Amino acid sequence: MSWADRILTIVVTATVTSAAWIVAAGSGLLPAANLAERAITSGAGEAVADGATAATPADELMVPVSGVARAALSDSYQDARGGGERVHEAIDIMAPRGTPVIAAAPGTIEKLFQSQDGGNTIYQRSEDRRTIYYYAHLDSYAPDVAEGQKIARGQTLGAVGSTGNASETAPHLHFAILRTAPKADWWDTGTAVDPYPVLKGR
Repeated sequence: MSWADRILTIVVTATVTSAAWIVAAGSGLLPAANLAERAITSGAGEAVADGATAATPADELMVPVSGVARAALSDSYQDARGGGERVHEAIDIMAPRGTPVIAAAPGTIEKLFQSQDGGNTIYQRSEDRRTIYYYAHLDSYAPDVAEGQKIARGQTLGAVGSTGNASETAPHLHFAILRTAPKADWWDTGTAVDPYPVLKGR
C-alpha cells in the first residue's frame, strides 16, 4: 500500500469513528459517566445533579442552596453579630427548612462538626487546599456524607435548618469562604472572604 493510500485510510477511519461517537452521544448510547467526564475536562462546565447545570463554568462557585438564584442573594458579610461584638463574615441564604444544601465547589469534606453557634456544620476544603467552604445551621447531613470524602460541585451535603444559634422561624444556610494554607488544620481557617460578590459573579 502506498503512503497516499495509508493516509487516506487513516483519515476515513478517523472520520467514521468520530461520526459514530457523535451519533452514540446524541442517541443516549454513550454512557452518562463519559458525558460527565467530557463536560468536566473540557472546562465548559460540569454535568452534575442537585441544581448544577452544564453551563456552570469550571472555576465558578454555585449558590450552595438548591433553587436559590444569584439575584436573590443579599450581602450580610459586614452585619454585626453577638450584640455588635463581631462581624458576621459570611452570608445567610434564606430557604425553607429541608431545602438541599449543595457543594459550592468540588473538594473534600474536612470535618462534620456540631458547635453551639453553628449547629450542624461542614468544613469543606477546596481541591487546591487553599480555601475552606463553611456551611452552618444545617437541619441534617446527607446520609452519604463523611469526613475525608471527595465531593463534586452540586452534590447534596445536607438540608437547610436552624440548628445552633439560628432562629427557629428563619431557617437558612450560613455560608462562609475562608482562605487558608494547604497544610493548615480544618479549624485554622485563616482569612475570611465575602462570599456575596463571589457568588454573584462580580
